[in-house]
Amino acid sequence: MKKLPTDTDVDIELFQNDLEDIDREFIPSIVSIFKISTHVREIGFLFMTNDATYVYGEKICKWLSLQHDPKQPQQIDILNDKKIIQVDSGEDFVVVLTDDGLVYLASEDRDWKTNNTFRLISMGHDRFEMIACGFGHLLLLRQDGTVFAFGDNKYGQLTGDSESSYDVAEDTILNNVKMIACGSEHSLALTNTNQIYSWGYNKYGQLGLGDTNNRRTPSLVSFPDGSINSPIKNIVAGLFHSLFLLEDGQIFGCGYGQNPINDNEQDAKVPTKIPIENVQSMACKNNLLFSLALDQSSRYYEWCSLNTKELNPIKKLDGQLKSFAAASVMQYKSLITFGLTSTFYTYKSNDTISNIGLLDNPDNYDIEFVIDDKRILASKCYLRMVSKYYSRMFSGDWQENNRVVVKDYSYDVYISYLRMLHTGRIRINQSNIAELIDLANCYGDEQLMKHCRTFIQTDLNEQTLSIYFPLIDKYELDEMHDKLVQLTIEDVWPKIRNNILENKKNIMKLIGPLFSEQQSFFWEKKIVKSDNQK
Repeated sequence: MKKLPTDTDVDIELFQNDLEDIDREFIPSIVSIFKISTHVREIGFLFMTNDATYVYGEKICKWLSLQHDPKQPQQIDILNDKKIIQVDSGEDFVVVLTDDGLVYLASEDRDWKTNNTFRLISMGHDRFEMIACGFGHLLLLRQDGTVFAFGDNKYGQLTGDSESSYDVAEDTILNNVKMIACGSEHSLALTNTNQIYSWGYNKYGQLGLGDTNNRRTPSLVSFPDGSINSPIKNIVAGLFHSLFLLEDGQIFGCGYGQNPINDNEQDAKVPTKIPIENVQSMACKNNLLFSLALDQSSRYYEWCSLNTKELNPIKKLDGQLKSFAAASVMQYKSLITFGLTSTFYTYKSNDTISNIGLLDNPDNYDIEFVIDDKRILASKCYLRMVSKYYSRMFSGDWQENNRVVVKDYSYDVYISYLRMLHTGRIRINQSNIAELIDLANCYGDEQLMKHCRTFIQTDLNEQTLSIYFPLIDKYELDEMHDKLVQLTIEDVWPKIRNNILENKKNIMKLIGPLFSEQQSFFWEKKIVKSDNQK
């Protein structure tokens, strides 16, 4: 079981202050991001695009023997052709897990012996499916359910009596494990039989074992009043606390500040129910004290604090927050990512005025769009002003009609389009581009078509070629043809040329519809030239 994503996706605009110096053309290509930081300083960023991994920031570049450029993130060659599925970090080190089960670590700490590059944490032919970082230690979950540990062992967070182990993995003797988590100096594991084990530092009761004694061997955590009736969905850990989320939406905590309704003793030495119902996700960091939770009604909650001098009660956060990252900015004025975070780029017009109050307003509407069993409320007068399509629609016979049934587009795409007309902003990604470009073409919306073209141009690469080729062909996006030719010659052709050279006529028939005779002739000459150069 791979780590559950904390944020499914985050607007890249949240990072605008951190990334303000970067080349604007690079930012839309970012598909996921991780901010590397400790409790005292920020190290930098990892960026993933569809075809490469980059770092940005003076400190992380120094760790990897790269020259920091404020305008251009630096590509990590050792991770070429690898897809990263998880990222975590501790004090002065960062770890990535790739989809082939390999783990790489970078650090400025000499104990890790990284030699100023990403060190492959090699354990023979072993492959891993999850990682977790503490302040100075690292847990690895092997694909067979066995847990191993590296790093500092001052409090037994690796298990055993050794001081530390940066070269050789410590076997925790735990197996049948499906999920792991690390606090600053304590460790957690969830088994396939719904059991939680904890070990390491326990000054505040963060191990949930009923006392404050440290443990050097994994110990079984018991919930009050006997066993719980729901499977455990997720486990996470903060600086001095641990959280357990159940499938039924209950959330339990132990350690520092996890008994927030008890003024006399706010630390919890056993798993204690946090009074928030119907929780669907939660977040905390191994170097921070605070916690965040999201319920099924899309409300965010926060409790504890950024420091040990004060304890905040549970607080429902105001505003229409869309991610834990956004909640961190609102609450602490500092952007925090909780693991590898998928991003999206919002395209916007130069007009910053928002008229969102006119959309889905039950007190002021005269038209409703019905999609399946959902409806969207709007104002005809406003839509006529901002859209030629709606200006034509709401005239003549449509003038008195107050209901439009939409059959050609999904609810999410249609409301995204209406929001664009009210705010000038729209989110485009691989899952909605086909519908949006069709809508732009059908409605004659030149601005939306421009955004769609820009997105495809930016996102077009070897991996996405099969997605965008039908769209480029169908909507006659001529400006993409040169990039398609270049992509085919540089990336696709070297991999398939041996097979295709034996049957060149058939391949020319295959790509013929895309190009004119002149372009096809040019393409064929390029292929032959490229092949001869090989």
